[in-house]
Amino acid sequence: MKTIAILFFAFFLLAIQTDAQIYYTRTAKVTFFSEAPMENIEAHNGTANMVIDFSKGSIESAVLIKGFKFEKALMQEHFNENYMESHKYPKSVFVGQITDYNGIDLEVNGNHEVNVKGEITIHGVTQPLTTPATIKVKDGSVQTHCKFTVEVADFDISIPGVVRDNIAKEIEVTIDANLNRLEQ
Repeated sequence: MKTIAILFFAFFLLAIQTDAQIYYTRTAKVTFFSEAPMENIEAHNGTANMVIDFSKGSIESAVLIKGFKFEKALMQEHFNENYMESHKYPKSVFVGQITDYNGIDLEVNGNHEVNVKGEITIHGVTQPLTTPATIKVKDGSVQTHCKFTVEVADFDISIPGVVRDNIAKEIEVTIDANLNRLEQ
């Protein structure tokens, strides 16, 4: 995990310009939830990486699949081994842009409703993703929030026939992050 984090941030350090306004975190919270007839499924991961370059409006995020924690250990085991195959596809990545970015003043406290567009890779499959997001600037820090839905079938995640009717076909994903400025 440390290797992925180091490589992830090294890439951005190489791209820094003197006027760049780069904010990052290694503790973004990713939650997914699916409402299913037999049992709701919910998992949390508080170790996602996120980088936003406010000088360009670009955003990148990565989360390790094995970092998701479930209430039930068996559910977590099935998630990693049978559905997400985390040994084969260890992370999910999003790369995109704030599409309606007009230059957020990071010196002024306030909430900014934006749209984010890019590509998300889950289970080795890349799909386009567009979602509304909130960026909150408060006393020099930046908080982000977004919620979107993904369809399991869009990412070639196989659900065994025995439990197919018990697992939702859509998963609600929520991402919350508190980012700090990368000092140059």
